[in-house]
Amino acid sequence: MNNEDIKLKIIALIDKIRPFIISDGGNLEFVKYEDNKAYVRLSGACKDCALIDVTLKDGIEEMIVGEIPEVKEVINVD
Repeated sequence: MNNEDIKLKIIALIDKIRPFIISDGGNLEFVKYEDNKAYVRLSGACKDCALIDVTLKDGIEEMIVGEIPEVKEVINVD
């Protein structure tokens, strides 16, 4: 799978996850895919939430890495 295919798969998964994040007052957007890492931006209520790392690693990252083995890590950027 090439980088463009991986990027499109990541975006499709984020589109599935986003409604759950929005329902908690936050938002999730794709930033880029580079060096086997997906970069995302959590915003809204998520930005200052004490559980942002749990949401990112145990939720978003687990789902993306589980579906797309080429992705090794998901990183939140400001």
